Amino acid sequence: MATRRPRQARRSPADLARTAISGLAPLLMRVRDGVRARPGWSAIAAVLVLAGFALGMLPGERAAETLEPKVIALPLTPGSAPPEELPSQLAEATPATVTDQEEQAAGGPAQGADGRPTPRLSDRAWTVVEVQPGQTMERIFRQVGLGPGLLHRVVNLDDYTRGLARIRPGDKFAFDIDDESGFRALRAELDEESWLFVEQGAEGLSSRVEPRSLDRRVVEANGVISSSLFNAAKGAGLSDNMTMRLANIFGWDIDFALDIRVGDRFALVYEEIWRDGQYLRDGPILAARFTNQGETFEAIRFDAGNGPDYFAPDGRPMRKAFLRAPLNFTRVTSNFNPRRFHPITRQVRPHNGTDYGAPTGTPVWAAGDGRVIRSAYNNVNGHYIFVQHGNNVVTRYLHLSRRDVRQGDRVRQGQTIGAVGMTGLATGPHLHYEFLVDGVHRNPRTVDLPDAEPLPAELMDSFLAAGRPLLARLDQFDPASPLMLAQRDQDSCEDDGTGC
Repeated sequence: MATRRPRQARRSPADLARTAISGLAPLLMRVRDGVRARPGWSAIAAVLVLAGFALGMLPGERAAETLEPKVIALPLTPGSAPPEELPSQLAEATPATVTDQEEQAAGGPAQGADGRPTPRLSDRAWTVVEVQPGQTMERIFRQVGLGPGLLHRVVNLDDYTRGLARIRPGDKFAFDIDDESGFRALRAELDEESWLFVEQGAEGLSSRVEPRSLDRRVVEANGVISSSLFNAAKGAGLSDNMTMRLANIFGWDIDFALDIRVGDRFALVYEEIWRDGQYLRDGPILAARFTNQGETFEAIRFDAGNGPDYFAPDGRPMRKAFLRAPLNFTRVTSNFNPRRFHPITRQVRPHNGTDYGAPTGTPVWAAGDGRVIRSAYNNVNGHYIFVQHGNNVVTRYLHLSRRDVRQGDRVRQGQTIGAVGMTGLATGPHLHYEFLVDGVHRNPRTVDLPDAEPLPAELMDSFLAAGRPLLARLDQFDPASPLMLAQRDQDSCEDDGTGC
């Protein structure tokens, strides 16, 4: 058991004074003897002692009498070694800032809709939040310390900000929030080419839209078909979407389901869209060349005033007045045949169209612009549609699973008018398609399709000026072009060592 040490009695101030005087008596006697022996030096010493005593009596802090080293603890990350030497000056840590390179390149502050200058984006300290699955805008506002009232005012500010209520995982929002004044700005992607800013000013909230700089890079690709167009295009670095766009350009001249052969080749010049050094997506095809069974087709993108379209080098539109096939089909199940044996009636009778096999529900398109003259059902044709076009042409679509147009409707080329089915006399899902000229059935796969209107003469100079450099870029992939022949001759001269 622990025992307490006896507490000593506290001494009175009088006792402390008597003890101090008795201890100073011998010292005072020595001082007296020293003054008598050396009066000059003693006077100087006395002055110094009194001065030191007076300074000691001045008020001060204990830290000024005994200076001790101040130890600063620095946080260490796992695995890091302690610093060997502390810097002479320690800067206070500040939040990381996210600067906007595009705004910095602008060279000055932007202006809002009211004409007032807005702060430079590079002066803001952005807190970037990426939307996670299941998050709402209200949760994001709460996450950064903002209330639902502000969110309500922001979303209802105008038509641009109203879209902020619809967010998706992966979207990014940047907030500028000041410790004292609170919310200052919000930045969001309006689309891939524009920023949307919501800012707090002296007069309240305001929004503005700023462009984002996109980099359009012109690139080339080419390939030779050894098995299929999609495999060759994939080997050339093209996406499936780009391959479909390439096929659609030449779809009026080439049947990509039936006419493709080994050795066919293609080349194209197209745009890639980049932003901030990152690839975003493929842009439009600017020019393309396709050689099918020895015949070469070329297309150039040009805007004649009604939006960009594709034209042959002589100015004729690649888009014909009629589609070669009015659907994406799997195979041709029965060709045009004047003496075909019918599998159901077991009789020889003309097959006046082409049967395209495709799954039930596959969209069927209008082959050209026209007017619906029949939309009905009977036991033979099933659901069927007849369309009257110009130049005394009629197209017919039989055995549909549904009809999307009625008699008298106007239709445009490529418009969905129905869907593949097996209604009426049909053994499987397919589209029976007929093409009539002046009332006479023609083979839809081989009939000469009328061209659309060519480019006006006044536009040909600008069209040719735009198309020549693009076709020149395609020539580098054409084995028969002068450029490729010259390169091949140069290579052969170098290989045999003879020179040219």
